[in-house]
Amino acid sequence: MNVELAASCPHVRGTHPPVPSGYVDGCEDCRQSGGRWVELRECLTCGHVGCCDTSPGRHAAAHWAATAHPATASLEPGDRWGWCYADQRYLRSVRRGRRITA
Repeated sequence: MNVELAASCPHVRGTHPPVPSGYVDGCEDCRQSGGRWVELRECLTCGHVGCCDTSPGRHAAAHWAATAHPATASLEPGDRWGWCYADQRYLRSVRRGRRITA
């Protein structure tokens, strides 16, 4: 796996994610379906919050498959990394302004 700065990924460069609304209380799709999540990821294109690939629903990956929005950022406390699904590579120094409340 390659590690790189988020700004050097062509799928992240030039994106303008929405301004974070503040707090997140879980995976949007899991909450609707009654599922559970392990960790949360935020889409860097539209701000959708989905669960990680370790979670049963894998909703962040499903969001990428449905929308072609390629990159996510971890929303876990202290994490500053993301993932580019298109390139299958980690992005480092990614920071979002949301906090988890659940």
